[in-house]
Amino acid sequence: MTGRHPLLLVEDNPSIARVYLEYLRRGPYDTLHCETGKAALAALAEYNYAAVLLDIELPDMSGMEILKWITQRRLNVAVVVITAHGSINIAVEAMREGASDFLVKPFAPERLFVTLDNALERMNLRRIVDTFDSSVDSDQFCGFVGNSLAMRGVYRIVDIAAQSKAPVFITGESGTGKELAAEAVHLRSPRKDKPFIALNCAAFPKDLIESEVFGHVKGAFTGAVADREGAGSRADGGTLFFDEICEMDIGLQAKLLRFIQTGTFQKVGGTQTQKVDVRFISATNRDPLKEVEAGRFREDLYYRLYVMPLLLPPIREREDDVLLIARRFLAEYSREEGRAFTRFSPETESILLHYAWPGNVRQLQNVVRQIVLLNDGDIVVPSMLPAPLSHIRPSVMPAPMPAPAAPSIVTIAPASNGHSPVAEPATPTSFSLSELERDLIELALEQCGGNVLQAAARLEISPSTLYRKREQFPPHEKPSGRVRELKPLALAESETIRAAIAASGGNISRAAAALGVNPSTLYRKMQSKTLSQP
Repeated sequence: MTGRHPLLLVEDNPSIARVYLEYLRRGPYDTLHCETGKAALAALAEYNYAAVLLDIELPDMSGMEILKWITQRRLNVAVVVITAHGSINIAVEAMREGASDFLVKPFAPERLFVTLDNALERMNLRRIVDTFDSSVDSDQFCGFVGNSLAMRGVYRIVDIAAQSKAPVFITGESGTGKELAAEAVHLRSPRKDKPFIALNCAAFPKDLIESEVFGHVKGAFTGAVADREGAGSRADGGTLFFDEICEMDIGLQAKLLRFIQTGTFQKVGGTQTQKVDVRFISATNRDPLKEVEAGRFREDLYYRLYVMPLLLPPIREREDDVLLIARRFLAEYSREEGRAFTRFSPETESILLHYAWPGNVRQLQNVVRQIVLLNDGDIVVPSMLPAPLSHIRPSVMPAPMPAPAAPSIVTIAPASNGHSPVAEPATPTSFSLSELERDLIELALEQCGGNVLQAAARLEISPSTLYRKREQFPPHEKPSGRVRELKPLALAESETIRAAIAASGGNISRAAAALGVNPSTLYRKMQSKTLSQP
């Protein structure tokens, strides 16, 4: 973390306070010391502190009262409580009341800095999320429909990219909305009132695409009967979007590279150099690095364009977004075609949720349009679904449960054309993360003779984290005995997630069910641990 942070130290013992102040002088903290709870409350009322280092035992009031005062007023401050060795239960209670972490006396300055840094980082992330949440509608963003964790991450990157002039490189499967994402970056940027010019590099033969990009002068080639402005000229002051950039002819890529580097170009057949101010966005459904390795895409052009990457997730990894999108299309097309459809039946929604959607949103759009055009009624039932969804029927409907459960079993009916469709793989064996966590913690405590500090060190987590996790274990539930080898908690979790994803054939929903977490939680863990699907 950078910059200095205003910190409030609340400690009634002058000699101990001097030690802490000496520690804090070595770090990026501007510290105010208060000896009483009353003085601390007055200081908190007058100034916005980044962190509070709070002793629980004060002469005029309990530190818990100050913590509750902070929590009730929703102050944006990280609170780290200080407790004596025999007061662990009080520290755990403080964390329930909203403290970020706790320190047990005595502690080294290194431990103090790590705890404060972590608490401030968590508070900063929470502030970013809160700010972002308040600026994004619950289920739509610049034409996108969806509120899954994966898409909220996309929305965040779009907003960041929009404020920069740096080139954006969008990747994703066909039908995930790459042009819509490019338009979103443009619309959220200071260039929103200027032109947005989209050029599909796969739509033009290589003899014509140069003219499409740069324009041409009269007589430049057969059929050039007049001067023509290219996409580069028309996008001046705005955004130029190259869709399917990997389809561009290798010969033209050198000219595009110079255009991006200098902002200048010449029309085909012309001699005059033209300079424009353009923001570049590119997209492809291919792996650009593989195209570079195969010699089909220039490496220097790749690095010039691949500055701000934006990966659009397939719809199968977007949790319940498929239903939000399907309902939006149903309402839109029913209105257009004068139909009475108002909703999907639960059975139909189950099928929509469990289908893989290889064509992503574009395929879903076509399916809903077919339903509206070829049927009538107020509820969409499974018999109205076109192939291949018409061959899928849910045998067990999902029931609402407070905890994540395995996905509904889906069976495939014989196809009408005589071919046997491939059945979905079964849900893998349980890889419960909660069981893994409990087993590791109990094994660590057993091997360390009940010493919490040593057990936490073996697991590579803080003692406060160990206490917090242990408090969440069901009181009568015993360890499963699955874990035989003690290893760091994060490492064990990563290995288990990889195993579950592999056993699920890369299907995030089934892997999440086997791990006992929501797909959104698994997606977040994959990002934080830089895991990838096999």
